[in-house]
This record gives sequence, C-alpha cells and structure tokens, in this order.
Amino acid sequence: MDNDILKLLNKAGENTKKAKYKESLLILKKGLSLSKRRSDINGMLDSTIALANIYRMTGDFDSAIKHYENALEISESIGDDIIGADAMAGLGLSIRAIGRWKDAVKFISAARKIYKKTDDQKGIGFSIWAEAGALRVGGDITRTIKKFHEAMDIFNSLKFQPGIAYSMCGLGGAHRIAGKYKDSMNYYKKANKMFQSQKDKFGTAYSHCGIGNAYRMINNYKDAIKHFKKASRLYEDIGDIVSYSYTLWSFANVYKMKKDFVTSRNYINKALTNFKKTKDPRGIIYCSLTLGEMEFMEGNHASAKRRFLSALNSAAKHDFMLEKCHAEVLLQNAISGLIQKKPGCYKKIGVDCAEVSMPFNMP
Repeated sequence: MDNDILKLLNKAGENTKKAKYKESLLILKKGLSLSKRRSDINGMLDSTIALANIYRMTGDFDSAIKHYENALEISESIGDDIIGADAMAGLGLSIRAIGRWKDAVKFISAARKIYKKTDDQKGIGFSIWAEAGALRVGGDITRTIKKFHEAMDIFNSLKFQPGIAYSMCGLGGAHRIAGKYKDSMNYYKKANKMFQSQKDKFGTAYSHCGIGNAYRMINNYKDAIKHFKKASRLYEDIGDIVSYSYTLWSFANVYKMKKDFVTSRNYINKALTNFKKTKDPRGIIYCSLTLGEMEFMEGNHASAKRRFLSALNSAAKHDFMLEKCHAEVLLQNAISGLIQKKPGCYKKIGVDCAEVSMPFNMP
C-alpha cells in the first residue's frame, strides 16, 4: 500500500479508537479518493471498509451497507477472504439495525465459515457475538444468552478484553429482558469498569445506559437518570444517533412510570424522529408502545389501541418476537381493561414476566 494512504488510514484509526468519528470520516474519504487516483486497490479496500464501520457506528446504515457491499466486491476481486468476512459481518450488523435480523444471521454465519477456515479465533468470537445480537433483535432470549456466553468464552481464552466487555454488555441486556435484573446490573457494572480502564468511550456509554436500565427495572429512577445522563452525553459527543435515541426512550420510560407525561413525550418525540431518520423499525415500535400507554392512561383509548395495533403489525412483519409480545399484551390490556398475568408469549422466548399493566416498566 502507498505510504501516504497508509499514513491517512493510521491517523483515521487513531481517531476511531478515541470515538472521534467525524474526524475519521473526513480522513478516510481523503484516503479513498487518493487510493482511487493512485489505483491502489488495497488502499481502496481498507478505506472502504473503515468508512463502512464508521457509518454503521453513527447510525447511517444506508451508507454503511453500500460501503460494505463495495468492500465485499473489492475483496472478492483480489481474493482477500479475511476482509471479505469482515465486510459480511459488518453488513450483517448493519441490516440487523434496520430490522432484517434473519438476513443478518445469514451474513454473519457466512463470515464465520471463513474465520473458521483460517482459524481466526478473534473473528469467530466476533461473529458469534454479532449473531447473539441478531438473535436478541429476533427475540430468542434463551439462545441469545447462550451465544453471548459462547463468544465470551472465546474472548476469555484469547484474553481479549474489549471482546469480553462487549459480551458482558450483551449478557447484561439479555438478562434484563429475561427478568434477571441483578445479573443484568452485575454484567453492565463489570463491563463499565473494563471500558473505563480501556478508555473506550462508546463502550462506557453503552454500559452506563445498561446500568441505568437495570436501575429502572428495580424502580430506582434517581440512579437510572444519573446513568442515562452519563450515557447520553457520551453518545452525543460521539455522534451515535441510534444508541442516543434508545437512551432517550429509556429516559421517557422513567418519566412515564412517574406519570410525568409531558417530560416523557419530549424524550419520545426526539427519539421517534431519530428512529425514523435511521429507519429503525424496533425503535419506532418502542416509541409507539410508550405513546400508546400514555394515551390510554390519559383516557384516549381509541388512539392507544391504534398505536398498539400498529406496533403489533410492524413487529409481526419483522418477526420481532419480544416486541410482538409487548404489543399483543398491551392491546389485550387496553381492550379488556384487565391486568395480563403471566402472559404465555413471554415464557416461550425465555422471558420471566409476572404481569403487565399500564404503566408497564418495559424491559
């Protein structure tokens, strides 16, 4: 690779490590442009996949998908299987974010076959971690937990600290959904310490949001808000619109539980605008459910039912088992006016949920 291009890529890499994504994007665009002018195929490939990673991390999934596809094409033309596998895994993560979790599993599995062929243990661990995340989007919580453990075992054997910490965050989220809030808190707090020692800004934000949600689930709203504030400041600084929006949704749910609907709506409306911008169907579903709950509690039952039905249809279309269950149970509650005790749809996917009434402290 041309030395000038290599310098640009290294500089961009340093900025990416510090979560300075805007700076990285500008440098990588220069690198890609220079690579094309100098017909440096390796420079083009490395710049393209690095750009795709940044676009994915900042929520520009259309651009991420386009760049991963370009990287895959270039890697196939020069026979670089490993970067091809990285591109497939990245493509899987990007399409997962726009709701296509089944397609994501296919791409991630294809990447893992290549990692296995070359005995790339870190790549194998990464692909299992990515698959666990896709299964979580699909709502298979039992398999999600198993896969995150599998990924963490590999990262532990390699003593790869970032992989261990991200697997812990995955386990934190999956255990919260499963109803195991103490376990969730423990995983997130351990991950948070690791991320802070690694100076990983994104990981620190991710784990603060998780700790906040664990506090939210045990009705400790004061500590929940404290951690959400830490997470949102970091996400805003990084420019990660998707993770920031899920934190806004979490804030909204604290205020919904406190029946401060004005504050809750302020957060939800900001989150919903962002989810529409990034084409995130799960985010839109969660906002619809929360808005529907508030409308129902305000006596606007017809509008609430419409929101729950819209969320149910979208969850069914995308095969989101958890969100489908949330929408079904809230709709039944709205129609019958009865508390839904031990809803069966949760048990099927590995979620322990005693009852659902409004306001529902949604995991």
